[in-house]
Amino acid sequence: MNVATDMSLWGLVMQASLLVKLVMLSLLLASVASWIVIFSKRRLLKQTQNDMEWFEDRFWSGGNLKDIYAETQQQADTSRGMPSIFRGGYEELKRQRSGGHATPQETVPSVQRAMRVALSRELERLERGLAMLATIGSISPYVGLFGTVWGIMSAFIALGNVKQASLSMVAPGIAEALIATAMGLFAAIPAVVAYNFFSNKVDFIENRFQTFMEEMSGIVERGMNAASPATRTASEKPRPAANPEPVRTPPEL
Repeated sequence: MNVATDMSLWGLVMQASLLVKLVMLSLLLASVASWIVIFSKRRLLKQTQNDMEWFEDRFWSGGNLKDIYAETQQQADTSRGMPSIFRGGYEELKRQRSGGHATPQETVPSVQRAMRVALSRELERLERGLAMLATIGSISPYVGLFGTVWGIMSAFIALGNVKQASLSMVAPGIAEALIATAMGLFAAIPAVVAYNFFSNKVDFIENRFQTFMEEMSGIVERGMNAASPATRTASEKPRPAANPEPVRTPPEL
């Protein structure tokens, strides 16, 4: 007497072999983990970009670096993003100037090093979790394929032990095995798409950070040269631009 086979999705999963069930469970956990990373990374990058836009508007609205530093101290979450890079450079500038004998040749490289350290920390924070997405996206299809191959192999082995074979006997085993492939794709596709999107976003933010670091270094160097009469000669006079264009107002040192 043949027992009716439950051909529903849940029924096929429950009828699968132990190894195929473990494969499905691992793919399900990988999918959940990838979606957790996706939502958290999306929120982090959006917040970082909003903070960057706010800080750049404030930085190029004029004033001086001391006032900007004081404002960033009062704002929330200024220990991250572009404000963090600015704070690292400005605090190094204050340490150099507090000694009383700092020169532009010594101070500017020190400020640049401090900002590079802050940039490395920011990139490490922004890229955290991307390796997991890349791993899930690359291996999930193969894990699902392994479960499928094992399930189909088990189905045909069981089919070889009967005298009269029929499609209805092998179909449930093949169907439950193919579910593993579907779950592998379900885990891999969102992870790959999210990894590519977030990687491009991190590259965009990194370029903005590096551009700001160059601008900050230029402001510090020009400010210290202007404050050091020994670095200027009587023949060095500012020349008017041939075609003046409206520019942002840089802060003063």
